[in-house]
Amino acid sequence: MKTQDSLPHTETDNRLSELTLLYQLSNTMLSTIRLNKLAHLILTAVTTPSSNLFERAILFLRNEKTNVLQGMLAVTRQSSEGLRIVGGHDALGSRWDISDEIISLQRSDDFCLKVRLTRIEIDRGCPLVYQVISERALCQSDEVQCQRCQACSFIRPLCGGSFAAAPLVARETAIGMIVVDNPDSGRQISSNNLHFLQLFANQAGMAIENSMLYNRLEEAHLNLSEARERLSHGERLAAIGEMAASLAHELKNPLITIGGFAGRLLKSLPVDAREHRYADTIVSEVGRLEKMLSEILNFSRKPTICFSNCNLEDIVRECLASCTTAFEDHNIKVSFSSDDQPLIVSGDAHQLKQVFLNLVLNSCDAMPEGGKLILTLERTHLDRKSVIVTIEDTGGGIPKEMQSQIFNPFFTTKHHGTGLGLSIANRIIINHFGSIETHNTEQGAVFTIILPLLE
Repeated sequence: MKTQDSLPHTETDNRLSELTLLYQLSNTMLSTIRLNKLAHLILTAVTTPSSNLFERAILFLRNEKTNVLQGMLAVTRQSSEGLRIVGGHDALGSRWDISDEIISLQRSDDFCLKVRLTRIEIDRGCPLVYQVISERALCQSDEVQCQRCQACSFIRPLCGGSFAAAPLVARETAIGMIVVDNPDSGRQISSNNLHFLQLFANQAGMAIENSMLYNRLEEAHLNLSEARERLSHGERLAAIGEMAASLAHELKNPLITIGGFAGRLLKSLPVDAREHRYADTIVSEVGRLEKMLSEILNFSRKPTICFSNCNLEDIVRECLASCTTAFEDHNIKVSFSSDDQPLIVSGDAHQLKQVFLNLVLNSCDAMPEGGKLILTLERTHLDRKSVIVTIEDTGGGIPKEMQSQIFNPFFTTKHHGTGLGLSIANRIIINHFGSIETHNTEQGAVFTIILPLLE
């Protein structure tokens, strides 16, 4: 039988054990800044058999944007095995640690997966959630206000018996809560354990907040570094662009001179002469270089759009008329269909025609042995009234690994291309508040252009 003199001594021992355990848990939470590992350490520490506190613990964190408690992690007595002591056998100087393997096993536990799918709306009216999150107070399931909850679909399905929930508080704001219970033994949570849970939750809240702030700082630093790199890369590209534009401008005049004289020489030479073939090669290559320089100048020049009301069907028909010779040379059959009503867009007719010319001629190049080109204009209602222009060919399509790169500047699959045609086309469509995409069919490639219609 315990005497009256032994009671204070026992209470002192219990308090000392509690403070020692709390200090050890504090050392453990200060050992990492990784939020994922910190959460596992916190829940494993309060459920491990050596602490003899609880048999199961659940962590919910608050999403400030949606005002929802999101299930993050759950650790049971069975999955809490694996904590190891680091720093010697002195309780005040030691801490717990957990391996990545144990963390992975805990996250794959069935109960943990169920918790991670749980979402609790804070404003739904649950008295327990209100007390824990809004009033930042500890709550037990056997309290009167929790017993009055008629339709609790949040915690009770997870914790069938007696349980307690403690707020995680940081900067006078509840950032989440920890829910604990004893499902294996079914024992009630003692007042001493509740007191310890309150002290522990206060430290856990600050540790989690510090980890979240560190992660945000690290993410902001990474974004800043990436922004600086993009800015530096953009400055280098701008310098290269200015140099290329200047060089293209300087080369254009002598090329025109060379092409002019080569053309005169070509006309004066007999067709069957060897020199005639040489002069013809010079003329064709000069023409190709002039086209390349023009595309570089167009790409580097700041775009100027003269907006006016344009009938898109008329623009496409003019484009097809300009490509008649190319269709005949490549033995290409053209099919064109349009909406019955006028398709009026606000834009620069010359630039829009340049887009369709580029896409149509690309399709012709993809079908050197002949094929079929299908163009359709169709009215549609997306976020606003729009027109969808579809250009489909039977040229075999674009290799899948290249589809994400074809709109990049200087990317080309042609031997004599500059890689600027589709990039310029994409920029023109974007400047007209539209979009351009591509995908493959069984027979070839499909380009889809969406432009807003005038109301």
